[in-house]
Amino acid sequence: MPDKDLPWSFPVAVAQLPEAGLHQVLETSAAQRELIAAAAGVNAVLQATATFEVVPEAEGRVNVTGTVRARVVQACVVSLDPVENEIDEPIMAVFAPPSQIPVSPKSVQKEEGDDAEIPDLPEPIANGIIDLGRLATEYLILGIDPYPRKPGVAFNPPETPKD
Repeated sequence: MPDKDLPWSFPVAVAQLPEAGLHQVLETSAAQRELIAAAAGVNAVLQATATFEVVPEAEGRVNVTGTVRARVVQACVVSLDPVENEIDEPIMAVFAPPSQIPVSPKSVQKEEGDDAEIPDLPEPIANGIIDLGRLATEYLILGIDPYPRKPGVAFNPPETPKD
């Protein structure tokens, strides 16, 4: 059952995943796009779709790859005019049962030594469910241009008087 508190929810039961994996395409409704726009802080989400490959791995882990594509309307940071931007964000995530996830990233031992980068921890599988809509929403928001600019618009700082 979709999570009513999320703008875009599509839960998948890990126990029901086929051995070969699951290919899933998600489309948003107009109501979902409005909720995503509000959550993302943009004027509008005109279109949003996500495609996923959900593949079960050993020890209850699940590998999720895909893409979220969207068209959003934002305010230009210079002119405040509406600007339409395309989002095409790759999705890559690994999910694991909570018992397999260390409490702290620092507790992950590294073969390369202490100076090596700490690897990303898997996302927890909550109650046997992975929510693909939530994952798509997170990556869509990450793909939004934080400083949208209308083509051809440039910032001209005000002239300061010379003494």
